[in-house]
Amino acid sequence: MTSKFRTGRGKSSKSNGTVTSVSPPKADNDTGTTTEKSIDLFGVQLEVTNRLLEAENRRLTVLQRELSQLDQTLGAQKQKEVERQQSYLNRLQDQHDRLEQEYRDNAMGAFRIHYNRSVKSQRSQPHIGLTQTSKVRPSIFGTITKDKATNNKDETKRRSLPQTSNLATMFAYHHHSKKGMVNGHIGNGRVASVPDQSSLMDNNALIYHDGNLYSGSVEALIQHIVPTATYYPDRTYIFAFILCSRLFIKPYELLQEVCQLCVLQQNLHDRIIDRDRFSRFGPNIVQLLSEWTETFPYDFRNERMMRFLKDITQKCTSIDPTLRKGVGQLMQTLIRRLAMLEKYEEILAKVNAAAADRMHMLRANPAAFQTNIIEICPDPYILAQQLTHIELERLTNIGPEEFVQTFMKKELDEKISLEEVKRTNNLEAYVEWFNRLSYLVATEVCMHIKKKHRARLIEYFIDVAKECFNIGNFNSLMAILAGLNMSPVARLKKTWGKVNTQKFEVLENLMDPTSNFGNYRQALRAAIQRAKASIGGCDRMVVPFFSLLVKDIYFLNEGCSNRLVSGHVNFDKFWQLAKQITEFITWKQVDCPFSRERQALNYLLTAPVFTENSLYLASYESESPDNDFERERFKTIRGSTKKTHGDKLK
Repeated sequence: MTSKFRTGRGKSSKSNGTVTSVSPPKADNDTGTTTEKSIDLFGVQLEVTNRLLEAENRRLTVLQRELSQLDQTLGAQKQKEVERQQSYLNRLQDQHDRLEQEYRDNAMGAFRIHYNRSVKSQRSQPHIGLTQTSKVRPSIFGTITKDKATNNKDETKRRSLPQTSNLATMFAYHHHSKKGMVNGHIGNGRVASVPDQSSLMDNNALIYHDGNLYSGSVEALIQHIVPTATYYPDRTYIFAFILCSRLFIKPYELLQEVCQLCVLQQNLHDRIIDRDRFSRFGPNIVQLLSEWTETFPYDFRNERMMRFLKDITQKCTSIDPTLRKGVGQLMQTLIRRLAMLEKYEEILAKVNAAAADRMHMLRANPAAFQTNIIEICPDPYILAQQLTHIELERLTNIGPEEFVQTFMKKELDEKISLEEVKRTNNLEAYVEWFNRLSYLVATEVCMHIKKKHRARLIEYFIDVAKECFNIGNFNSLMAILAGLNMSPVARLKKTWGKVNTQKFEVLENLMDPTSNFGNYRQALRAAIQRAKASIGGCDRMVVPFFSLLVKDIYFLNEGCSNRLVSGHVNFDKFWQLAKQITEFITWKQVDCPFSRERQALNYLLTAPVFTENSLYLASYESESPDNDFERERFKTIRGSTKKTHGDKLK
């Protein structure tokens, strides 16, 4: 497609440190529904990005403090890490500012819609959403759904370190019983069934409800994960405990405790060791370490973790040489996984650098930006496949522990070192990708001067979104819908008048926030069932709306206390967190069956995108402002553009 393009010329919204007054478009009743949906969609992205920003600020503070304590030689290396962290933080801050601006735009638009509800709209914008309903909308970021507890009283028993039950049984139990408990209370306000306090004070006890682990002391839970010659912990318990134990004990401290207990229980410090007994214990401890390193390999980026791992495995192999093969495989798998992570991080850095270079080139020569996504990849199905490649690659590299570590509240005192702060940015990079894709969609539409070309781009992205839905790629689907619902795109009423919005209305129903995004969750469940029934191929893929998944996990973590009033660890909460993240692990283990189109992938990852002001400027130049709010904003943006004497992009 040959057409004329415009380049972004707006001033960055964060350059002066203030938020500019927003000019919301007029809307009729139907558009009001769309605007309200956009508020919730952008609200989820804004809140998740804000939480990530807080976590990264803590990380940068630790880096800067450690830098000030190092000598000049070591300080040079640490300075590079600080610079990388600061660069990443700046990108995240920029995304946060733009999302906040878009959220404010939609919020103000919704306010004006409701304020003028009694006035008949004169706008000729086509219907691009669902019919307006008077039903009350949920809050922006939602709250934990509080399910009513059953009337059946749970039987409480004290046991001494038995096997835990199967995880599927445990999850089924939670679905029917204490799903809504927070701080010892049921969601409907009734006090939960709490075990007898005398039994809770026993540090060697684990508390069970209906045969399922409910709570226990830290010491008992650690003891429960340590294998013996005749006992090996259930795999579901291993996963749940290692995942969530970092809420109250650091991973290297947990591994140290496990190693010390193994040494004491097996009398490994004695000169004479019962080798027959050890021959039954050795394979169990190696198996435990294998499960830890395979499921949570990023824990072992910590030097102390690697030291404890090497110490215990060397001690075991020196006593029983037959364990060397298993230990060797363990170490090779771990080293390979950490090397893959390092390579992935290097690729992300190169992609970000390439995107920055293209933006610099565009500023120097705006005429160079003379292509669009349809010319690169004319088939929407192929583009949906390439988006799925990117999604699965980023999903695969997210460690399950990142969900817990990202939102841990840490006081930045002198005792906290960099080793105790999350060392990976994979979760943040994935959220950053969603934000980029949304702005890329808006940029592709707004950069065209001719109305027919803009309409063609909108229809193209609607088709891409439909193919993403068919594949099961909900994250790209939501990002595309978010881009098409951005104010600079949504206000183009003449352009939308040329678009067949029937398919868009069906897809847009997925972002309806009613019942905590109930429509999306229903579609996700259907995709999961399809994946379970599939033998292989495309039907096995499920890519969730990631920011909503992060929101759910965040609120589950924040809404439930880590400890009960008795001081015991609330393992009921750990089971629920493990259930959420177990599903995520299943999704990320699927290989993408589609062939790679390198040109399309490169364009998606590195094509320049407009800033918020650049999008508005392009939108107003395409279709003139139609109210006082828009005219005032257009005037402000044009004035700032003249002062900068250059094109400002993201």
